[in-house]
Amino acid sequence: MKRVLIISQQFYPEIGSHANRIKHLYTQLGKHDFDVTVLTTEPSYPNKKIYQNEEFWDEESLNHDPTHIKRIKISSRKYSNRILNRLFYYLEIAFKFIWLILRDKQKYDYVFVTSPPIFTGLVGLFAKYRYKTKLILDIRDLWPESLKGVGVFDHDLILKFFGALETILYKKSDKIVINSMGFKEYIQRKAGIQDTKLLFIPNGVVKEELAPMKRKKGTRKLIYAGNLGLAQNTEIIHQLVPLLAERDIQLTIIGYGVHRKQLVDSIKSYKNVKFIKPMTKKQCFTIIAEHDVGLVTLKDKEVFKTVLPGKMIDYMTCGVPILGVVDGYSKDLINNEGVGIAINNSDPQQIVAQLVKLLDNDQVRTQMSRKAQELILNEFNWEINIASLVEYMSGTKYPQQRKDAEDGEKSVHVRMESLHKRC
Repeated sequence: MKRVLIISQQFYPEIGSHANRIKHLYTQLGKHDFDVTVLTTEPSYPNKKIYQNEEFWDEESLNHDPTHIKRIKISSRKYSNRILNRLFYYLEIAFKFIWLILRDKQKYDYVFVTSPPIFTGLVGLFAKYRYKTKLILDIRDLWPESLKGVGVFDHDLILKFFGALETILYKKSDKIVINSMGFKEYIQRKAGIQDTKLLFIPNGVVKEELAPMKRKKGTRKLIYAGNLGLAQNTEIIHQLVPLLAERDIQLTIIGYGVHRKQLVDSIKSYKNVKFIKPMTKKQCFTIIAEHDVGLVTLKDKEVFKTVLPGKMIDYMTCGVPILGVVDGYSKDLINNEGVGIAINNSDPQQIVAQLVKLLDNDQVRTQMSRKAQELILNEFNWEINIASLVEYMSGTKYPQQRKDAEDGEKSVHVRMESLHKRC
């Protein structure tokens, strides 16, 4: 049995796509006879207090396994939009990870590290040489490019330094896993690496997470579920609210992040807006499925044209059509796959016009809902997409998985490549 060490700043029961992705990787690899250990932190994202609620600890198999889930305590737990505060937070985690690795007597066949933050990636590189093993680098976002994209840091010398570290990580890794095909060209150009070094494993779900589609007629309910952070362009939501109120469209926000308080304060007087505190993934899916359309927004920056927001996966899992104010890879996927409408236009009037178009056509929304869940089962299914990683790590051919009875001989690699070409 091969041993794998996963290094991740976030993990179950934390909310958000980062922790959810690593939880699925951990459980799926375990099902394929890998002996997996996770090195992570005590849950604190977006804040420590919410995890005092036992509802978040809803997977018993992950609650009592200190042998395989090793957590470090962090003195600073509050996320901040101040770059120096975040820097010290990341460095504290990195040094404590390294200290634990230095004391660890185990041997591993693979180290799997997820980035950003880039400091965790560097811990993975340290672990590669400490354990004398292979390093798999999981890239969930382009960093420091995303740092420039959110506009909170513009010190050229430091950014160049981080860029050099990024290149070193790409070159020294034995395999690179990406969760968006939008990253592929950038990484190849940045590090001069071959296509064969990359694996595309998007965020996704397992089949039992698929929410039953609910027939909704005559309702006018929009939802935003997820991070209200530096990349999400929450100003658009602020501008949309009065226009939604004029049209009697209800907006539900299940949000967390550094801009949550600012957004709440700016629109709390509107009676068509409902705020819900962070909740478990299962609870969130139940609420999302009750809505007609799901909203996703990103700042109009070049780096964000490469990403695939986790909330898009959540909406499609629940069979909810997407209204995207996005560009690039996400926009192409939404429009080309027929799972919603995406525009690269931050004019609130134009956004509302597209929303009304969706709300006024029950038949179109039903078709989009069906296509969304089919896409999830076929392209964003962890039980299928883990195959490429299992094949690489085991060194043996993984049995081909089928989408369903009609999928014939089409392998996961062909399906993923065809999705990339369509987008």
